[in-house]
Amino acid sequence: MALMITDECINCDVCEPECPNDAIYMGPVIYEIDPNKCTECVGHYNEPQCQQVCPVDCIPFNPAWRESKEELHAKYERLQAEKTQS
Repeated sequence: MALMITDECINCDVCEPECPNDAIYMGPVIYEIDPNKCTECVGHYNEPQCQQVCPVDCIPFNPAWRESKEELHAKYERLQAEKTQS
């Protein structure tokens, strides 16, 4: 699963720099997470870093993006390969 940011977001700016995949960005109203880039920090950390730093606990798992740890790791490897090709 990817993560998502809910309407409880207070735009405190702490989650965006913590994302190792640059999946978090400022949306029209609140921060948003690109599910195509979110690996729940698999490959980087043991736990999602954005969830760890969020002061209002507004970053749950996105039920629309169910992915196994293997799928998340494959996404991590794809994103890393894309970074090195850039």
